[in-house]
Amino acid sequence: METSYTKIHTMGTDTALKVTPGHFATNHSHTNYYVDMTTLKARTNEAQGIAKALSGLYLYDTVIDTIICLEGTEVIGAFLAEELGRNGFLSMNRHKTIYVVSPEYNSNSQIIFRDNMIPMIRQKHVIVLTASVTTGLAVNKALESIQYYGGIMQGVSAVFSAVESVEGTPIKAVFGKKDVPDYEFYDYRDCPLCKNGIKLNALVNAFGYSKL
Repeated sequence: METSYTKIHTMGTDTALKVTPGHFATNHSHTNYYVDMTTLKARTNEAQGIAKALSGLYLYDTVIDTIICLEGTEVIGAFLAEELGRNGFLSMNRHKTIYVVSPEYNSNSQIIFRDNMIPMIRQKHVIVLTASVTTGLAVNKALESIQYYGGIMQGVSAVFSAVESVEGTPIKAVFGKKDVPDYEFYDYRDCPLCKNGIKLNALVNAFGYSKL
């Protein structure tokens, strides 16, 4: 897998997305591609390139006070906050800068925020930043959490998304099915790859992959 990836390019950024075809199992589904976010999340020049592309997807009258980072996207989130501030996006925070926070998960896999973090969510204009959206289940948990804590939802941003919206909320993504048109995901109980006897290549999640 380390050498078989293909670099995908799209309009709006020079940063490439690495994808590997095969048969992969996530927490919620089976997919026919592994989308590798490793360097996009860890290498500063690539993270900054993604952040610049994402900032261009928002209207300039959008108010953004807080970015909630899922799936290890904190480096991208920090650059995104910087890009939004540089480009004149509004913030209602007294200090006129944007909070960049990561959620905590309880034993039921629900997103929670401790008391000291709640002021960064409650009555704040919030966007969710994530690496990839496939089924949308993880994003839906974030939307429920923001609603519970009294945040004002402003949008969802992703590096790659296989869907255009989650629960009526549009996904603003740098890469999508326009770039990987044959990307598919399946319920693990009804996966055509499994039915055809194609073995799994790896288990994948936000941290990476484990070959089988």
